[in-house]
Amino acid sequence: MKRPPKIPKRAFTPRIWAFIILSLLMSLTTACRPARDRESAKRMDALISGLVSDGEPGAAVMVIRDGRVVYEGCRGVAELKSRRPIDRRIDFRLASVTKQFTAAAVMLLVRDGKLHYDDKLTDIFPDFPDYGRAISVRNLLDHTSGLADYEDLMAPVDPSVPVGQVQIKDAEVLNLLKRQTAGNFAPGSAWAYSNSGYVVLGLIVAKVSGLPFEDFLRSRIFKPLKMKDSVAYVRGKNEVPRRAFGHGKDDGLWRETDQSPTSATLGDGGVYSSLADLAKWDKALRNHALLSEAEMLPALTPVRVPAGPPTGPDGEPSAYGFGWFLDPWKGHERMWHYGETIGFRTAIQRFPNDGLTVVVLANRSDFKAGPTALQAAEIYLDGR
Repeated sequence: MKRPPKIPKRAFTPRIWAFIILSLLMSLTTACRPARDRESAKRMDALISGLVSDGEPGAAVMVIRDGRVVYEGCRGVAELKSRRPIDRRIDFRLASVTKQFTAAAVMLLVRDGKLHYDDKLTDIFPDFPDYGRAISVRNLLDHTSGLADYEDLMAPVDPSVPVGQVQIKDAEVLNLLKRQTAGNFAPGSAWAYSNSGYVVLGLIVAKVSGLPFEDFLRSRIFKPLKMKDSVAYVRGKNEVPRRAFGHGKDDGLWRETDQSPTSATLGDGGVYSSLADLAKWDKALRNHALLSEAEMLPALTPVRVPAGPPTGPDGEPSAYGFGWFLDPWKGHERMWHYGETIGFRTAIQRFPNDGLTVVVLANRSDFKAGPTALQAAEIYLDGR
């Protein structure tokens, strides 16, 4: 019988043994991960099933871990009339999750050298009242401008006018602010969440770039990132590709509650997007595809004001940069935002050090997007 050839004793050097052991460990890790993902997915399915029934307005939930989509769950319908089921390409109105896109647009113009964080409101809009001389672009980005809330300045809504037929536009918001003689506090002295500030930022992007805000987002953010479903919606000018309509419940019955008098403003909440596109957005943030790590740093630096820290939506002390809340959660570094408008609830939770992102989009006003996103995050943070 022919014996197999002897392997020289020096064939397996310490370096080769180390390579073999490392390869085995990697294969075991790879083999274990799908099992963990399956268990986490079961927990996620149970979570969503308990919140949304088939045939109702619903929700879309996505979990990204280490750059890979590990869970997508969609329940309910995008519109009661057509009964079109929600899927990863359905567009939801992001509401205030829009603010991170507005901030990114401003940061791109700063990178281009066309705008500076210390530019004043009166530098950009010379006819703005004197109180704008102290308000910087940075104050607008981090909610320390002191601008009055435009919803408090609007004329009362005529109840006889159909909902959504009369809507305030960005230019009208600016005009309301121009009629004021002072802000609510000295810029930089305190923090107050400001939709007015982000509407003005959208107008600044348009003024400085020479493009309508919706066109700037399309050309500088959505198109380069191949976010084909995403749009800053302007009625009569563009369309939302696969649109979910917002809904609310009245006396136990669902009804469409998609538009309100404040639903047409752009910079504070006018973007529609889908799970598919927000996965691309998350990848761009992870890989610094639009803004370098250094260019993104101001957005991730918490603002400090004499009056004390920002207040989150739960009323607790928080932190804020440019378009992102920045406070940690259960010891995990975090950047996040929520969105809430008539008929829609949205949330994005990013844990950069853990490689984890959770996105929740809902077209029903009773859905608790923020808590659901954190429940999902806990499932996957526990599974690492």
